[in-house]
Amino acid sequence: MIRSLSTHSFLSSTIIFPLGSTLLPSKVCKVYSFLHLGNWVRARIPVSTRAVSALMSSKSGMEQVLVENEVQQVRLLDSVNDDHGGVIVELSESMDSKVFASMLKASLALWRSQGKRGVWIKVPIELVNLVEAAVKEGFWFHHAEPKYLMLAFWIPEGAHTLPANASHRVGVGAFVMNKKREVLVVQEKSGLFRGTGVWKFPTGVVDEGEDICAAAMREVKEETAIDTEFVEVLAFRYAVYENISYHQCILSI
Repeated sequence: MIRSLSTHSFLSSTIIFPLGSTLLPSKVCKVYSFLHLGNWVRARIPVSTRAVSALMSSKSGMEQVLVENEVQQVRLLDSVNDDHGGVIVELSESMDSKVFASMLKASLALWRSQGKRGVWIKVPIELVNLVEAAVKEGFWFHHAEPKYLMLAFWIPEGAHTLPANASHRVGVGAFVMNKKREVLVVQEKSGLFRGTGVWKFPTGVVDEGEDICAAAMREVKEETAIDTEFVEVLAFRYAVYENISYHQCILSI
């Protein structure tokens, strides 16, 4: 049976017809062909209670789902395309977890039909109530920061190719010499060498997004109140015991 369902005035009538169904262990999934912005696409839509008869998308960012004889409006998640065939979602709106679950299901169906690959969802700490619904759809924790959690999902079948999270911290050690060829050294008030009487180069950790050279000059200024000028990178050292890669720089004062 073929049904014709008119949408908003700026869209022509959309003809929808089921192509078949398949039974999974815990869900019934039906495969549909629908017209999305002038292109025919296929989507496999899971349903738990009543059979979904049609799914289509409009330019307003809303999805119309016809369930038996009822029409329901399901919003899609706002997203942007990344450079690798995937999408990125940054949540900012408070909502009920059930509403989010419906939006996520509809969005995943559309992204799957569009051939998208990786899906990233950035969840701010105040919307942590939405995490469980995403995990139930197959999302996993990629990384966490103090103010947000990043979730990831891979649409194609097979092993994913999403990059792992950053696993190293970058530190700097500054070799500072003045015109008299005197070398600047410090003693730590806290840390590993506190109270040992050891003299050492000024060191520190590079801030997020900070240039290595700028970090070296900043650390010297913070520890000694001395202004310096970057000259060159002297050496690289990889410190496995703290998982920190140190870059030693030559500075002049």
